[in-house]
Amino acid sequence: MAKKRPTSPGKKIFILLSVIMLSMLVGGSAAIFTAYLKSAPALEQVQFQQQFTTYLYDINGKLITELYRENRVPVKIEDLPTDLKNAVVAIEDAQFYDHHGINFISFGRAIIVNIAERRFAQGGGTITMQVARNLFLTQDKLITRKLQEFLWAVQIERKYAKSEILETYLNEVHLGHGANGVQAGAQLYFGKSASELTLSEAALIAGIIRWPSRYSPFVNDDIAKERRNFVLNRMLEVGFITESQAIEAKKEPIVLAERHGRTFNAPYFVDHILQQITETYGDARVFGGGLRVYTTLDLDMQKAAEKALLQGLPERGKDSNNLTQPQGALLALDPRNGHIRAMVGGRGEDKFNRSVQSLRSPGSAIKVFAYTAAIDKGITAANVYIDEQTEFVLSNGESWTPQNYSGNFYGVMTVREALERSTNIVAAKIVNQLGFNTVLEYGKKMGITSFVEHGRENDVALSPLALGGLTRGVSPLEMATAYGVLANQGIRVDPISILRVTDAHGSILEENTPKKTVVLSEQTSYIMTDMLRGVIERGTGRNANIGRPAAGKTGTHQQYRDAWFVGYTPELVAAIWFGADIAEPMVYRGTPYGSWNAATMWQNFMRESLVNTPISDFPKPNGLIEGIRIDTKTGLLVKQDCTLPQDEIRIELFVRGTEPTEYSPRCNRPWWQSIPFLNQNH
Repeated sequence: MAKKRPTSPGKKIFILLSVIMLSMLVGGSAAIFTAYLKSAPALEQVQFQQQFTTYLYDINGKLITELYRENRVPVKIEDLPTDLKNAVVAIEDAQFYDHHGINFISFGRAIIVNIAERRFAQGGGTITMQVARNLFLTQDKLITRKLQEFLWAVQIERKYAKSEILETYLNEVHLGHGANGVQAGAQLYFGKSASELTLSEAALIAGIIRWPSRYSPFVNDDIAKERRNFVLNRMLEVGFITESQAIEAKKEPIVLAERHGRTFNAPYFVDHILQQITETYGDARVFGGGLRVYTTLDLDMQKAAEKALLQGLPERGKDSNNLTQPQGALLALDPRNGHIRAMVGGRGEDKFNRSVQSLRSPGSAIKVFAYTAAIDKGITAANVYIDEQTEFVLSNGESWTPQNYSGNFYGVMTVREALERSTNIVAAKIVNQLGFNTVLEYGKKMGITSFVEHGRENDVALSPLALGGLTRGVSPLEMATAYGVLANQGIRVDPISILRVTDAHGSILEENTPKKTVVLSEQTSYIMTDMLRGVIERGTGRNANIGRPAAGKTGTHQQYRDAWFVGYTPELVAAIWFGADIAEPMVYRGTPYGSWNAATMWQNFMRESLVNTPISDFPKPNGLIEGIRIDTKTGLLVKQDCTLPQDEIRIELFVRGTEPTEYSPRCNRPWWQSIPFLNQNH
């Protein structure tokens, strides 16, 4: 027997080092593998959260616009046709129902192809792996990302059922042209719900997933048809359809829906809604939560508002911000429930919403609050004041002598006539008589929130409350709300623009109802409405006559800087303002613009908006006395045989208990004796 040769010391060292290195390699690999497994996400981290499109609807259920970063419409797996689900599985992951997140055979085949082509030609990814990549990882073609994809896929399969994974995938896939998910894709390509897709259409949708920019039928009809047929062949191979079904589906022509751009309506109103819902639900949920927002807007009225305002505005040209001047705003609401029906915040050249954000001087439109306070405090429409040059001593000791717009004085006139003619002198006398705080409080309780009550410059003064030169101004929204009190028999209804909000599955998240407050008596409201009807029928607002019961008031601020008309019917109140953003006289090419133009815009808007609304009158409350003949120069009663000229006698309306009880002394003498210049010696 041969004697065993002893191992040399050098060889022993080599063997020892080799064992140590092998142990380190194995140990290191094990450690790396252990660390890799530990990097797997916890099950609580695996949460399916997708972005879905939010929809805004008008009062009649018409779509106003969509809000999204990714246009995606959620659909439940049980609502999808079997052919669509099978088509996607056949072309994307035929062993989907058999693996646990990773198809090692498919992945191994992809590795061989990638090595052979020296590029990432194939990914070997399953549907589950694609869900992991789309929802939790990046699209980077890196080995590290693929390894993370394995771990996420395994955890997804552990947590979710196959139906949940497939539902998520079908809602997630990008299908080109801004459509994400099969529901948005079906609407885009075929103008129908995914639940209505035929086998042929389902195969086409499934085929687009791999390469939307190439396989879209909008891009290339022939390539899209080849891809559809390839999917049908795969469905046949897998056993999802029969050969006869495949043949028939291939014969079906591709009939595409007409492509429509994204719906954009009422941009200022949309921004108004957006501000509210983002404060409540957050930016991410608004643009990705699939909310359904049901609003008060009436798209038909909105279009009428935009038309009336934009066609009625004069043009001076562009300012330094490239905005056309003057700008304007229109806000309309239903006074019975506060629903905002139309909102135009400008010419559409910027996002500044002048109907709610801009505060401008209302001019004579402010007089409504003084006259309302007067009627409510017992002053009647028949009370007389003298419209003459008058000097008022202000609280700071200075004197103020207001002028009428016309530059003329009209002498003795009733409260009704003073409002119809919008005389500044009588308005100032009434404010002075009632007290500043009284008039201010009526404005506030009717809906004005922007009065300045403190500070060196404030609105607790004669000129602002009589003529409308307020410190900050008012918004069209405030004015529409305030005038709406008169239209609604003394009840203020806070304006609302959102009726309800639901989640993507129809569960109600928010529901709003009108908030009502009684702030005036029905009698005061009716008499004010009756007087404001005279503004339209005989006074400064004749351009606003719409041939049906309506009331309103003009307002032109100093030097034509701001023009207003605020008016209402029983069903609708609208406030219109226009003026330059940086206030300036609106005299263009020698033509002044003011409230008469605003009244014309109001007329055009109201006529179109109410064309299908039956004509109705303002409801008359109890507690009124009508049919009383008065002398318009004394405010007192006249007998049937009174010889005064007919234009100095009026049939007047009173709150019971405020009617005159004395007869006019002018009826006791010939009418010509009431003319001063004929009786200078008497």
